[in-house]
Parts: sequence; structure tokens; C-alpha cells
Amino acid sequence: MKILTVVGARPNFMKAAPIIAAINKHNEKIAVSSTDRREGPTEMIQHILVHTGQHYDDLMSGSFFSDLRLPEPDVHLDVGSASHAVQTAEIMKRFEQVLLREKPDVVVVVGDVNSTIACALVTAKISFDSAGSRPLIAHVEAGLRSFDRSMPEEINRLLTDHVSDLHFVTEESGLQNLRNEGVSPDRIHFVGNTMIDSLLAFKEKAETSTILEELGLRAQTGKNGAGNSITRYALLTLHRPSNVDNRDAFLNILEGLEDLVTDCPTVFPVHPRTQRRIDEFGLELHLGTHGMRTKDNGRHSGNLHHGIILTAPLGYLDFLCLMKHATLVVTDSGGIQEETTCLGIPCVTVRENTERPVTVVNGTNTIAGTKPETIRDAIRRQRGRKSNDGVPKKWDGQSATRIIAALIRAHHERALSQQSLTR
Repeated sequence: MKILTVVGARPNFMKAAPIIAAINKHNEKIAVSSTDRREGPTEMIQHILVHTGQHYDDLMSGSFFSDLRLPEPDVHLDVGSASHAVQTAEIMKRFEQVLLREKPDVVVVVGDVNSTIACALVTAKISFDSAGSRPLIAHVEAGLRSFDRSMPEEINRLLTDHVSDLHFVTEESGLQNLRNEGVSPDRIHFVGNTMIDSLLAFKEKAETSTILEELGLRAQTGKNGAGNSITRYALLTLHRPSNVDNRDAFLNILEGLEDLVTDCPTVFPVHPRTQRRIDEFGLELHLGTHGMRTKDNGRHSGNLHHGIILTAPLGYLDFLCLMKHATLVVTDSGGIQEETTCLGIPCVTVRENTERPVTVVNGTNTIAGTKPETIRDAIRRQRGRKSNDGVPKKWDGQSATRIIAALIRAHHERALSQQSLTR
């Protein structure tokens, strides 16, 4: 059995890493144990990792491979940045050649980025022979819906789901959304969240990060670091075009943060897209009124009592360490809504909607909108929120194991079906 997994952007890496680890665990188990045919197919899995290069530099890609112990990609498409149309088309052109050469049994796509829809579309239309055979398409993180089609990610989610053969769902809203859209129940698998698999696997290792010391947020008060004291701080991420590509929208969000950054330091790892807009809109001075812009790879040492601390994009372990110890997280990221829910950290989402309602209903997230007054109010309420120890169903670190088991069953059933047709 040959499985090909596609990654392209930062969120994909955290979602794919546990799947690759589960494949390795499956192969190791087969290699050391006797085969029992009564338990179903027990063949080894050959895995191919394809990186489209949608995110391509060390800060946005390379450091994540190291932190998550991901293997080097078997194939790198080196697509790089471009418009949605150009980037998607270029991925499709290059990925088609990989598919025709490798002829996998299953193509796994994760999340909702351009790489996801591009590779799903190519796989749906590919034909390996005169019978029209093609790989099964498995979508990890299927069924999420914001019901806002102005979001490029929403279009990617919808189209990917409707060309996929197997839908791996992270939360119960996804089950209902897919059923409402007419997807057959036997193609839907509620497996949990592979991003949370990664978080649980690396949560303790994140404590080895020195990011808190580098940013002056942790002071050693005893010998050998005993009694370390962590300064109360908030964490901010912004990257969505609707928030950062319009100067007034960006300024509205910053205005909504004024009370927070006056009261405590707010760490802001800046996405390259956001950095370009900060430069283009001349927002350095505005940000500088709240704190200091940092240099030297975006890191700063010193004692800070308030203000925005700008940093370059951070690796997975550094960011996880910051998120674990933050008093509050303000974000427009979908994945961070899930991670803060798992960690029990209050989260304020500066968007008008979310495709991850479980983070609001059962988690620590609230939707603030993008107006200054609603952001201020949401931050005020979240800062007074009591800790939430609840974790959504099946967010238990075993999602990838369930996915691999389902893929093996689906491949086995398909092989039996094809055999019966040839008799």
C-alpha cells in the first residue's frame, strides 16, 4: 500500500506529522510481530511526502520540519508565493507529474490551503489506465464550515470535500455539515484532531524552548533556574487578508488592543504577509507607541512591562511554549483557536465567524468581531474567565492512529471490490 501525503503551508505540518508517525508505528509493528490474517490486512505502508513549497523559507517551513521531527520531503515542488490562481495552477501542473510517476493508492490532503484543493483536484481527475483508476482522496480536517464564502479557505474546504472519497472529521459540527451537503455517511469518519495529536506529543518538549528568556518574560529567581517567575503577557497573531490587507481594518484591531497592551506585554510574531503590510501602511510608528520593534531575528531581551513585542515568525516549539504560558491569546487563526482550547488558555478571535464552533461551545474561545469596541469587550470578558478543563471529544492524541486504520480498511475493501469485478 502506498500513501502520498501533501503538505504546503505551516498549519499542514502540524496536521501531517502525526499521520507520518502513525505510518511508521504501523510499519514497525508489522516488522516485529507475526502476521495474523484474521485481523485484516497487515501489509507495510510505503509513504511519500510531497511539499508543494507554498510556504518555503526556514521560518515558515524548515524550522517546523525540525521541531516536529518530520522527514525531509521525498518530493519538493518549489512553487513559492503567487496569486491564488497562479499558485494553485502551478501546484496542479507539477503535482500531476508526481502522481503519474508514483501512482499511490491513497492521496492524503490536510487542511484548507491552496495546496489542499490543488492536489485534491488533480487526484480526482487523474487516470492511471484505460479503466480510469485513480488514488483514493482522503481529506483530513473535513467538514469545517464558516459559511463565509468570501474566505478563500472556505472555498478550498468545500471543493476539497466534494471531490474526496474519505472525510476525516475533527469535531461534531463537521459531521453535520457533510451530512447536510449530501456526503454519504460511510465516507465520513469522526477521528479527532491531528493538530492536537502534535500538541500533546510536543507539549512537554516545548518547555526546553528559551523563547521566554530571550523575550525577557522569564526571570530566574533561584539557583539552577529554581523558582522561575514568568511575567504575565498576552500573545497576538494576525495574518488573514481581511484583517491585515486593509489599513483601516488593521488599525481598528490595534485600537481594540490598546487596553491590553497598556496593561501587559503582548508578543506579536509577525507573519511575512503582515510584515509587508506593516511596512506598506507605515504602521511601525503606531506599533512603536505601544512598545518596541525588535531586531536580530525578531527577538529582544530585557524587562518589559507593557507594549507590543514584535518578533519574526517562530518555530513550532517556541510558539507552543509562548502559547502554553500566555494569560490570553488574540488571533485570527483557526488552528490556534483549537490549540488554546486544548491548553485551557482564553482565546479572543478577531473575526466575524469561525469554522471551529467547538472551540466556542466547549472550549476557551470567543468571537470578538473586528471593531475596536467589540474586541475590547471580548478581551475584558476573557481576562476574567475561569479556567476551562474540558477538551472536545476525541482530541486525545490518537487521531492519526484512527486515520491510518481507516485508510487500511478502505484500501483493503477497494482491492476486494476490484478483484470481484475482474472475476
